Amino acid sequence: MAAPTSTVDLSAALITTPVPIGHWLAILPVAHCITLGAVLLMLRGYPRLQAWLAIPGLAALALIDAALLAKVVAEGPLTMVMGRWLPPFGIAFTVDLFGALMAFTAALAALAGGIYALADIGESGRRYGFFPLLMLLMAGVTGAFLTGDVFNLYVWFEVLLISSFGLIILGSERQQIDGALKYAVLNLIATTLFLIGVGILYAVFGTLNMADIAAKAADLRGTAPLMTLASLFLLAFGMKAAAFPVNFWLPAAYHTPRIVVSALFAGLLTKVGIYALIRVMVMLLPVERQELSPVIALAAAATIVVGALGALAENDIRRLFGYVVISGIGNMLAGVALGGLGGISGAVFYALHSMVLMTALYLAAGEIARRGGGFSLSTLGGLYRQSGGFTALSLVLFLAACGLPPFSGFWPKVILVKASLDLGAWWLAASILVGGFLTTIAFGRLFLLAYWRPAAITLTPSGPRWRAGLPLAALTALVVGFGILPEQLLALSQSAAAGLADPRAYLHSVFPEGGAP
Repeated sequence: MAAPTSTVDLSAALITTPVPIGHWLAILPVAHCITLGAVLLMLRGYPRLQAWLAIPGLAALALIDAALLAKVVAEGPLTMVMGRWLPPFGIAFTVDLFGALMAFTAALAALAGGIYALADIGESGRRYGFFPLLMLLMAGVTGAFLTGDVFNLYVWFEVLLISSFGLIILGSERQQIDGALKYAVLNLIATTLFLIGVGILYAVFGTLNMADIAAKAADLRGTAPLMTLASLFLLAFGMKAAAFPVNFWLPAAYHTPRIVVSALFAGLLTKVGIYALIRVMVMLLPVERQELSPVIALAAAATIVVGALGALAENDIRRLFGYVVISGIGNMLAGVALGGLGGISGAVFYALHSMVLMTALYLAAGEIARRGGGFSLSTLGGLYRQSGGFTALSLVLFLAACGLPPFSGFWPKVILVKASLDLGAWWLAASILVGGFLTTIAFGRLFLLAYWRPAAITLTPSGPRWRAGLPLAALTALVVGFGILPEQLLALSQSAAAGLADPRAYLHSVFPEGGAP
């Protein structure tokens, strides 16, 4: 099939007017991460200096993303084009509310992880490059959230995968190498499928600009193999997000690295897969998403239940939390399957909640191991007697993970259950509720064994560590805040969902003269 050709005169495709200053915000977070990562790499011989440069750098990233989010909320989507070439010829960074929300939340999770790493990553780990790899990871994650080009979405996936490979083997222990191998093989398969899909997409549309594809899809729907494309992207992004039946790599890998690395992976990496799935299936291929919705719904229900059952069966709390990540992915997939304002806003809200919660849960797992001497439920006990404050904080996170009020996990589940019942998908609503019930049992078992049961041996852990306690307390405060005062986040999630379902503002940002070429 011949690729469609553009009718735009190349001589008229060059931008001749200055780029508004505010639009540089679209690229600034990625440029900041790459620049700081390079500086930290040059300071490899100064591990202490690395750490004290990285934390202000991560704080600056959060501030930049906050400014970007505020601008998008106030003015709508904004576009920054590379090389002064108009889309679809130039590479564009296009930031809408969905991408800005995800980037800002990711920056908060990374800042918390960076502070915790001051206590968790020693001098050896810093010399191996923890902080440069963290900044490279954030460049990939942020770039994926902000790019307006499908091929560059693939490029940013590669950037975050390369850095994640380095982080997962930090320390070079045998268990880490084994986990990295499983992680690498499945993710490389998914990346290959994604690249094949990108190639077919370009052959069909003659462009990889997301706005251009969204504008042209309706005219090509009768002749182009868009269902094949949608199925390929669904499989590729489903593997990256650890959806059933291609979820087995996550619990086999996420428990192997240092706990702060596991926290960053659980909070960020699978959400990039979900983000890409929502972006492509909802904004670019909405009709194909609708036709595939029964398949997506079945995969969502299976992912929820399998994840919850896996959490029930686990003895290692890190693997238990890995299955909780999988179950949460199922809830987000349910939103994609349902579509509409309710389904997509529920998926967006749940993704934001999960980025904060899962990062906090894994950081809490690190504190459990420090206080209890390990990660096994067979040996843990007596944590309540050691610290009532830490027990209360942990209980808040556990209840939020179960989707119980008044914490952040409650509201997206309410939205998703209501959207399911409104469409008559009672069995999908039932799977969400059953998954929450099973997860509650799993966390109840964890709490009773690790916290309430008397300890078999008496440990005397070192005193409170602000570097570990501060980020954990801050993330827990966000979980409580999102739950008690959900109105603002709910409104933002609904606006983000509306922008995905009706991308006219997104298209106008890229093609302000009135449409794609």
